[in-house]
Formats: sequence, structure tokens, C-alpha cells
Amino acid sequence: MDLVMVPGGWQGGWVFDSVADELRGRAHQVEAVTLAGLELDGPTDRDRPPNLDVHIAQVAAIVEQRDGTPIALCGHSYAGLVIAGVADRLGDRLDHVVFIDAYVPNDGDSCWSLTSDIFREQFIEGARADGRWVAVPDGLDPRARPHPFASFVQSIKLTGNPWPTRTFISGGDWPGTPFLELTERLRNDPTWQVHEIPVGHNIARRAPERLAALLDSLPPA
Repeated sequence: MDLVMVPGGWQGGWVFDSVADELRGRAHQVEAVTLAGLELDGPTDRDRPPNLDVHIAQVAAIVEQRDGTPIALCGHSYAGLVIAGVADRLGDRLDHVVFIDAYVPNDGDSCWSLTSDIFREQFIEGARADGRWVAVPDGLDPRARPHPFASFVQSIKLTGNPWPTRTFISGGDWPGTPFLELTERLRNDPTWQVHEIPVGHNIARRAPERLAALLDSLPPA
């Protein structure tokens, strides 16, 4: 199975390096995406930050270029909105959507509307300099880059097209998490598979072997 992995806020495809190595060792093909504006050498146009629509279109184009091999589309944190948008467009091209401690939106939701007050304050404070880019929070990897504010606040447009098999992976309880209520709701929804790797939000960095093993174990759609 091929895996397309989309990182959360401020991070690039590099956040999945260890997970990808583990999965390739298990005979999977992995593409870890760096979303537009988060490139290591900086955005091509600082005056026009990409929004959520741009990120959805970017990942949808990657899915459309695949050769028909079964695909698990995985997204962490903010990227839950991205993969939801792609699944709404291209659900028939996907076998799984995997939300890794990620937002699961309905039509009209945004990262802003779904997140916790702690993160809203972080977004506002981080964008204070120019109103366009949210500065990298303390404690993230040096490769992290300012995140486009527009992508955090834009509402998603979902048509209601059916999604493929869906999995949610919880990082457990951590300070400021907006995902505890969501996790419990999805546990009681028979259309979802819910797993927990209780190491905090950044599962790919803190437990790459466990995350890779779980992804490797995804059943055929």
C-alpha cells in the first residue's frame, strides 16, 4: 500500500522521516508532503500566503498522479482539514484516510473553529508581526517554518461525497488538546476505527516505530 503523509502546522514532510523509513522497510511506498509555504528555503511569495484551498489542491494533485495502487492518505493536526478536503474530492481514489491526532471537520469548519483557545491565542500572537504568517512556536524543530495564517482560518467546503475507510489515531491527553471530545465521539461511531498512541501530539516524532506499525497493520479496504 502507498502512503501519502501530510504534516501539521509549521512542519514539513521531514517530520515523517523516521516513520517513512520504518514503512519502507515493510515494503510500503511513502510520499511525505511539504505543504506550500512551508518549504525549508521559505515561501516563493511571502506577500501571498497559501490558504486551505491551495493545500487541498496540492495534495489532491499528488493523489491524482498515483498509478492506481491502494493509497492511505494520512494527515497530522491541521492536515486533518487538508485530507478531509481531498477525500471529499477523490474518495474513490483512496483506500483509507488516517487522522493522526488531527482535526476532523464538517462542512464550514476551520482549524480556527475546531481548535482550543490556547491555539487560537497562539495563532493571533504568532501573526502579530504581519497578519499573514504565524511564527513558529517555541520548542519545535529548527526546520519548522512560519505557517500561513489564512490556512488556519479558512472554512472548508465539503460536498458530502463518501469517504473511504477512516481511522483516527489519538495522541492521548496533552496540554491544550482539542481532540479529547472528538476521540470519544469517534470511538462510538461504527464508521471509524480509533487507536491511541498516548505520547502527546507529535506522534511521528515521539513514537515513529509504533506509528509505522499501526499504519502497516491497516486492513485492506
